[in-house]
Amino acid sequence: MSTPIIEMKNIEKHFGSVIALAGVSLAVHPGECHCLLGDNGAGKSTFIKTLSGVHQPTSGVVEFEGKPVVFKDARAAIDSGIATVYQDLAMIPLMSVARNFWMGREPRKGVGPLKFYDAKKANDITMSEMARMGINLREPEQAVGTLSGGERQTVAIARAVYFGAKVLVLDEPTSALGVRQTANVLNTIDKVRNKGIGVVFITHNVRHAMAVGDRFTVLNRGQTLGTAVRGEVSTEELQDLMAGGQDMVKLEQSLGGTV
Repeated sequence: MSTPIIEMKNIEKHFGSVIALAGVSLAVHPGECHCLLGDNGAGKSTFIKTLSGVHQPTSGVVEFEGKPVVFKDARAAIDSGIATVYQDLAMIPLMSVARNFWMGREPRKGVGPLKFYDAKKANDITMSEMARMGINLREPEQAVGTLSGGERQTVAIARAVYFGAKVLVLDEPTSALGVRQTANVLNTIDKVRNKGIGVVFITHNVRHAMAVGDRFTVLNRGQTLGTAVRGEVSTEELQDLMAGGQDMVKLEQSLGGTV
């Protein structure tokens, strides 16, 4: 297997006497979707913030492209190519899709101090990048708030890919979506990994993970319980490893497999 883009080795994160991460190890390779599964309170949020440079680990080693690295802040992680798409998406609903796509990185044209927003370039690229992800907008000036939840997720993902993400961290991207929107987001994840980008798909939904995942790591009470490869683990086995997994399996069996 290729050298991981990023690898976390026995990461711990303490907040005073509170141990949020107590030994997390995870590697992300080019062109793979690595699913991190965990129930509420498992440590997923702290993991995301540590991976993306918001928090520095208390102990452990982070390697980026084979070399030890310390991300001093989130900007350093972004500049290295680690893009995180959070649940809130950091979008302005009344602003256009194009403006949200380019927020903070607007293309400009002109000479010297007389540079101004290049609307045509921004609009053309936005339409093109969204079409590549399977979203056909009516127009680039369409308000992002008029899009479905899955389409807004795709805008955020397309934005990260266009601006050079090597690793895309997705924080529960399907948690509040319906069946069709979930399918669209999972399809987008598949397109992203086919570009050679490593994807970290953080979720508590085992079935969504199994739909697109190449490798699966379970996080429980701040610790990783091991990593399994697609084809070597079943949905039920992964669910068993998660907190409350046994109860969910029993409930599903009692309802005839409808959960």
